[in-house]
Amino acid sequence: MGTRELILLVLISTQTLLVSVQSQTNSLDFTALKALKDAWKNIPPSWVGTDPCGSKWDGIGCTNSRITTITLASMGIGGQLTGDIASMVELLTLDLSYNPDMSGPIPPLIGSLKKLTTLILQGCSFSGQIPDTIGSLPQLYTLSLNSNKLTGQIPPSLGSLSNLYWLDLAENSLSGTIPISNATSPGLDQLFSTKHFHFGRNQLSGTIPPQLFNSNMSLIHLLFENNLLSGSIPSTIGLLSHLEVLRLDRNGLSGNVPLNITGLTGVHEFYLSNNQLTGPIPNLGSLVGLNYLDLSNNSFDVSTFPSWYSSLSSLTTLTMENTQLIGQVPSAVFSIPQLQSVVLRNNKLNGTLDVGSGTSNQLQLVDLQNNSIGAFTDRPGIRFQIILSGNPICDGDVKTYCSPPQSGPPYSSPTNNCIPPTCSLADQASSPNCQCSYPYTGNINLRAPSFAGIGNSTIYAILQNSIMSSLNNFGLPVDSVSLSNPTRNIDYLVIKLAVFPSGSDRFNRTGILSIGFALSNQTYKPPPIFGPYLFGASPYKYFEVATASSKLNTGIIIGAVVGGFVLVVLAILAGVYAFRQKKRAEKADKQNNPFAAWNPDKSSGSIPQLKGTKAFTFEQMKKYSSNFSEVNEIGTGGYGKVYRGTLPDGKMVAIKRAMKGSMQGAVEFKSEIELLSRVHHKNVVSLVGFCFDQSEQMLVYEYIANGPLKDSLTGKSGFKLDWMRRLRIALGAARGLQYLHELADPPIIHRDIKSNNILLDDRLNAKVADFGLSKAVGDPDQTHISTQVKGTLGYMDPEYYMTNQLTDKSDVYSFGVTLLELITAKQPIEKGKYIVKEVRQRMDKTKALYDIQEVIDPLLLGTTLKGLERFVEVAMRCVMDTGAERPTMGQIVKEIESIMQLAGINPDYESSSTTTSATYEGTSQPFTHPYGDESLFMYSGVFPPSSLEPK
Repeated sequence: MGTRELILLVLISTQTLLVSVQSQTNSLDFTALKALKDAWKNIPPSWVGTDPCGSKWDGIGCTNSRITTITLASMGIGGQLTGDIASMVELLTLDLSYNPDMSGPIPPLIGSLKKLTTLILQGCSFSGQIPDTIGSLPQLYTLSLNSNKLTGQIPPSLGSLSNLYWLDLAENSLSGTIPISNATSPGLDQLFSTKHFHFGRNQLSGTIPPQLFNSNMSLIHLLFENNLLSGSIPSTIGLLSHLEVLRLDRNGLSGNVPLNITGLTGVHEFYLSNNQLTGPIPNLGSLVGLNYLDLSNNSFDVSTFPSWYSSLSSLTTLTMENTQLIGQVPSAVFSIPQLQSVVLRNNKLNGTLDVGSGTSNQLQLVDLQNNSIGAFTDRPGIRFQIILSGNPICDGDVKTYCSPPQSGPPYSSPTNNCIPPTCSLADQASSPNCQCSYPYTGNINLRAPSFAGIGNSTIYAILQNSIMSSLNNFGLPVDSVSLSNPTRNIDYLVIKLAVFPSGSDRFNRTGILSIGFALSNQTYKPPPIFGPYLFGASPYKYFEVATASSKLNTGIIIGAVVGGFVLVVLAILAGVYAFRQKKRAEKADKQNNPFAAWNPDKSSGSIPQLKGTKAFTFEQMKKYSSNFSEVNEIGTGGYGKVYRGTLPDGKMVAIKRAMKGSMQGAVEFKSEIELLSRVHHKNVVSLVGFCFDQSEQMLVYEYIANGPLKDSLTGKSGFKLDWMRRLRIALGAARGLQYLHELADPPIIHRDIKSNNILLDDRLNAKVADFGLSKAVGDPDQTHISTQVKGTLGYMDPEYYMTNQLTDKSDVYSFGVTLLELITAKQPIEKGKYIVKEVRQRMDKTKALYDIQEVIDPLLLGTTLKGLERFVEVAMRCVMDTGAERPTMGQIVKEIESIMQLAGINPDYESSSTTTSATYEGTSQPFTHPYGDESLFMYSGVFPPSSLEPK
């Protein structure tokens, strides 16, 4: 490089540095933000200078010099939100949640922010009325004003928010009636796109207007608990076909429960307790997906125990305290398979209590206090708590079941195989990884969980893993999370959450802002069994103290320019030096290269060409899996064992460790990880890394929380899948397989598609997994791959078996069998019968549901199955005898999308975490992990063709 070129480069670099110190923030936005800053106390220390965008003020996000996001959750900010905010006309997001010292009224000028999509002010101390100008924000998607001190009526203008998805006004002091539209004013009945009405814990009065509900609404959560509502329950609630959670408890509702409320077949949580309802106990036998039922403390007609309970096979909690029940409790009620809790106290039940011999293995509590029971059949092996105090049987008796209920020890997350230290500094706590630090804390309020007990450690482990996994997936600096002290208040299950920092003993402001926003904005979605939640955070007080040196001034800016000039010169000199020493540098790099185990001189092949995949050492694998401890073993099979592991950043992974006898050659192993490292799709399990060290071969995958589809279909996972969810799973798996066939480079034939290799993440989205038998298609013109037959009995393409010619249509056949499995919940070969043959013989296209009701999963029967016939047709086309007759995966994706649209479901509804709503279904059963290996059913050799029976 000549002198002239060097000078030119230095001048260009210096000019770039000078430009970079010029203001990057629009002057109007800065003026408005400065006015807010002057009105607030305890602002972030980074808020200095005149350039919020260029200086990256904490909590301020910019696009092209305009401030577009203000996210300041848990910053401890105090003061009022002034009308100056109205000048930031490009603002999209305003989140001031969990700042209890933010007070005063919400300024009406907030209605000037026409581009605002997210307004979150929850957990503050705002008072006064909700400005009706909020109704003039046409793009508003999320409105969370809950947990403040707001008064007055709900503004009718909110009915104009046509794009609103989330409406949460709970835990205020709102009063008056629920606004509905009329000739001159909008109302909440016009919110057709809104999924969430969260209005609990206010002082709303009057009746629930029948006009509030209509068949065009998309509501899935209707929460009116703990208000002052009166009158009858409107029958129009029965029009809410998408409803999943209904809470009308703790009001003054009266009259009969409308008959058509029994048409809400998608409801999982149903609360009508603590009202003044009369008439007969409603027949809820049609609500076959019901998990949680509470009809307590009403004035229903005197009645014997209702018989419709036998239809509720998904029920976990039955609470009918003080509902005028008489007679004997049938023993069959205790054999409902998922039942956990039965509370029937303060009735007039009598006779002999016999829980029977076939009680649910989930049962934890039977509470029959204050009834008239005279005898109890005490059977051996009863492991659940029975409470009969206040019954004649307990007069003078001292047996255990005659004692008042005893609360168990408080729950707290266990440590991760380590000894907790004694933290010497005030307010520090020991994390699950036994590190002393300052956690971010708050309470998770579960508003309608589908499980009963508060002492089930398995339940909390699922929630803990889900939170940890999600926060790490968002790239947040979290070491671990812990849960403790679950308690039930009047309305909700409250659990204390502590989030511990990674790499330091405290969070910086960016970390807290990001975690707070993920929880306030509902970006984090818990598994369905936990239902809708609300997080209430404590302000974080443990940030590192900013020093004077962090504050910019003109002298520092000038110094930065001069320093930058020197750095540019040094960088150029270093580059020239590096160029001249290239060979020496390459040699030194090779000695420290993690791929040095690939030695071309030893036939190991060249260095792997990987995309986003990390090489781990054996020592790292030992450390992350706690020395491959049995506690972390989550699967085993012919390949070897699979262990749960935790990376230093807190991300959970699954480590698949090959046994010595099953290891591939270095070339084959390299080819496999090169192939998997190219696979990047939201519906395909991703490879995190590998280990090829000390004669070990390991693959490191992302950890998938809810296991294989097979476990959910057979009931092992505890998650019940309704028709809508099964369609989404089918579409997700189809899209993953389409990606492998049509978009991966090179294309991949999976060769072992089955329900055990389709995994469900924490939001029950499908991911294709296990590429141990996969084959890459090297030549795009190649019609097939001649290879030894491998796969799983029942799913295997008969054409592939007969010819040894593998094609992408072989995967299509296996996928078709999996679609039939989704419909029937049966294994492909069960009791000697092949599901393809069974469906083919029973199909009659002239009859409803093609007359295959006998093989349809009983959990689906009794519900609306829109599009099932077309779904069956797609499955049967997939399992045609020859590949030429089968559709491609791209065609299948379009077919399933069309079926979902026919069923009124948006196929892309779950493409974004911010627009996804969990279906809030399921139970608390323990689940097996996805990385087990069905080695007993794997085929890689010769078997009699009769075992397939693909006719």
